Amino acid sequence: MREDHRRTRLIHILSCFVGGLMTAGSGCEFSASGDAAPKPPVSAPAEGIVRLPSDQVVSAGIEAHPIVRKEFRTHRDFPGTITPNQHALAEVTTLVRGRVTEVYADLGQQVKGGDLLALLYSGELGIAQSAYLKAAAKLYVAEQSYERAKMLLEEKVIGLAESQRRKGELLSIQAEKREARDRLELYGMSEKQIRQLDGDHSIRSFVPIVAPFDGRVIGRNLTKGEVVETTEKLFVVADLSEVWVLANIPEKDIPYISGGPTPEDQRVEVLVNAYPNQVFHGKITYVGDVLDIATRTMNLRLELPNLDKRLKPEMFATIRVYSEPEPNVLVVAEAAIQRDRERKFVFVQREPSVFEVRDVKLGDSNGREVKVLDGLREGEAVVTKGAFVLKSELLGEQV
Repeated sequence: MREDHRRTRLIHILSCFVGGLMTAGSGCEFSASGDAAPKPPVSAPAEGIVRLPSDQVVSAGIEAHPIVRKEFRTHRDFPGTITPNQHALAEVTTLVRGRVTEVYADLGQQVKGGDLLALLYSGELGIAQSAYLKAAAKLYVAEQSYERAKMLLEEKVIGLAESQRRKGELLSIQAEKREARDRLELYGMSEKQIRQLDGDHSIRSFVPIVAPFDGRVIGRNLTKGEVVETTEKLFVVADLSEVWVLANIPEKDIPYISGGPTPEDQRVEVLVNAYPNQVFHGKITYVGDVLDIATRTMNLRLELPNLDKRLKPEMFATIRVYSEPEPNVLVVAEAAIQRDRERKFVFVQREPSVFEVRDVKLGDSNGREVKVLDGLREGEAVVTKGAFVLKSELLGEQV
């Protein structure tokens, strides 16, 4: 056995000489007993460290900034639709059936309260005015008859029964006149117009359709010559200096809406696709009390100033509702976070050209910054720009 061991050791030594492996870097060394021993390997770089030449750091545009503690708030986004302010919206109709003789307003036209929008001719209104004038004439005759009856009764020319009959006629015609007057008011005649009718006894069968307040005509549904009914919507006039944004909030996000002392105190922003670089600020004016049974959502309403009329009804919008601010929170820029499958990490600058890979545990994000729960300390310089270059180097080394 001893001879076999010596023979094996001799063969190994000869193989090192034959292969030229007895040089300084050969890896063949011998122990005190003469056995060959492997040379220890050269030490590898520390795990989780990325080194770059200074010129590459500059050319890659790598920037690092210390992370700090600050006030932090998150937000939620909800889809919404812009609509006219329903408190400043009027659907103009007619109170009497008639034929359109003139149309003075068109879509998009700015009007003032009292402006004439259209003119109708109504035979029904003429008949109602005629009935009122007839009732007024009959009332005048009945009043005179009753006054004479009272005098004749005092002189005992007529009996009490005749006097009472004439008084009854008077009361009946008074009721008839009141009914005729109510019909005129129902057809839209004002007190001033009725007094004018009493004065000149002129029947006016034309019905003016006027704007109820200052605003813009956003709807028109009539043409000259057509006959319109009282159920038809002729014009829609809206004051668009202020608009509403309506949204449906999912049931799971309802607690988020009531984050402030009152809904009106919450900070709310509105984003519109038509103006991607502009943020509109509004206030919550209504939070629904009942959920929609089918969609399990709650109604939310915002009011937005719109003095320049850039916001148009039926535009799609995104409502961004912010939470109450949380003080003294350690945050890091969203751009600093790198992801590799389930792993989240950042690069901490240890030296100008040395960067440490640091796994982090994160909390909520607001799209710009992320709450740091573990893995970083305040004041550490974290790479916020050019981190993709370091990530490429890291993943390349791992491969």
